[in-house]
Amino acid sequence: MKRLVKYAFGLLAVALMALFVWGYAPDTDPAAMKAKYANAASQFVDLGGGLTMHVRDEGKRDGPVLVLLHGSNASLHTWQPWVDRLKARYRIIRLDQIGHGLTGPNPSGQYDSDAFVSTLDALMVKLKIGRFALAGNSMGGFVAWEYALAHPDKLTHLVLIDSSGPPEDPKKQLPIGFRIARTPGLNQLALVITPRSLFEKSMHQSVSNQAIVTPEAIDRYWELNRYPGNRKATGQRFAAYSGRTRDIGKVSTIKTPTLILWGAEDKLIPVSSADWFAARIPGSIKIVYPGIGHIPMEEAPDQTVADLDAFLSKGVATPGNLPSIAPTP
Repeated sequence: MKRLVKYAFGLLAVALMALFVWGYAPDTDPAAMKAKYANAASQFVDLGGGLTMHVRDEGKRDGPVLVLLHGSNASLHTWQPWVDRLKARYRIIRLDQIGHGLTGPNPSGQYDSDAFVSTLDALMVKLKIGRFALAGNSMGGFVAWEYALAHPDKLTHLVLIDSSGPPEDPKKQLPIGFRIARTPGLNQLALVITPRSLFEKSMHQSVSNQAIVTPEAIDRYWELNRYPGNRKATGQRFAAYSGRTRDIGKVSTIKTPTLILWGAEDKLIPVSSADWFAARIPGSIKIVYPGIGHIPMEEAPDQTVADLDAFLSKGVATPGNLPSIAPTP
């Protein structure tokens, strides 16, 4: 029996060693990450309490303000296709939310919806933005509609893009990275074991337009996830989300004009969630894109921008018959 136990422990030790050799990835260097992923448009806005948020404020200074919120484990870079196409007519503000990108962890250690809403609002106050349109993808959509509930007087429009928040659909297929983040024990290993291949596989699983899964995009996700504190923040955020008791039925009290954009082939948050929002938000407009997955603003930038621009400028959106808007140099 003792020999069997020793043998089992020996196999476990070998397996753990192999796991570390395969997937060990240290934190990235903050200075190197800022040199690589910040640019001339980047600002690092001090919101107090030790929190400095990475923000880009671009476009037409006197144009309508559009604020963009990225999804889980993403960064403000996911919105580049929209910025390129909209900056001639809108003032566009995008940010790395707490626990993401070059913003890094929230000094308070809080990652529930209140923390995301309050830090976003603090940024808007700091930038002296009184009224704006707010768009969010995935987790960013969840923050966006929570913000609409908390500060309805500050929003002109709300745009939900493959947004989280509704009851989970049984058809939901989580990418491997999300499954690990949700699994106790494994999520602790993910603090040090995060191979690049994990991000590559998760990206391929999340989108239908595989052309956007470039080596540069994979590197960005992998490296910014390893920005000091972001991996721990991911675990804390998933724990806060799974333990929330907020009444999601309040979504039906949203009065802000709302546009719902969704990829028909989204496996992470199936299109049934778009139907859930559309059935509950009075007067909302829903557009579903065939052949598109979880990140429509990257997978179908021309059509999503055309639909968004029509909604923001005229209050209407008609899928499939709007002109494409070319990127602005």
